[in-house]
Amino acid sequence: MKRIGILSDTHGYWDDRYANFLNGCDEIWHAGDMGSYIIAEQLQQIAPLRAVYGNCDGQDIRRAFQEIYRFRVEEAEIMLKHIGGSPDHYDHSVRQQLLDETPHLFVCGHSHILKVQHDKTLNMLFINPGAAGLQGWQQVRTLVKLEIEGRSFRNLEVLEIKR
Repeated sequence: MKRIGILSDTHGYWDDRYANFLNGCDEIWHAGDMGSYIIAEQLQQIAPLRAVYGNCDGQDIRRAFQEIYRFRVEEAEIMLKHIGGSPDHYDHSVRQQLLDETPHLFVCGHSHILKVQHDKTLNMLFINPGAAGLQGWQQVRTLVKLEIEGRSFRNLEVLEIKR
């Protein structure tokens, strides 16, 4: 069993409540628009980091991270990408890959809207952790934590931070 912390769209903003929420995670995943490599360094002090770059990230982050990252945790195939859309409206840049090689879990950011949904068509879990940073219109900043055992996802928690 692995405990995973998931966040996106920090846009260079750090809040110590991230560390409190993510403490005890085996891994942290950042779904892009990190905004500053300092965020990666702070997250790596908590747990090993897996991340992708987003459309607002600079060259330092683009050199360090991929646009699409596929990996396995426990027995689950994971796909991480910043701009991914949502079930029934996946972004053209990832749609065919999701159809051809469907992961068990697809995580993306960009919309700043928290969404956790089972995609019945592709039989996979979709997570957009919303936006953890201050940039954008969202009134509540969000981060997600869950457990993975085998191919099962459970005990999902959401941290909500009002602006």
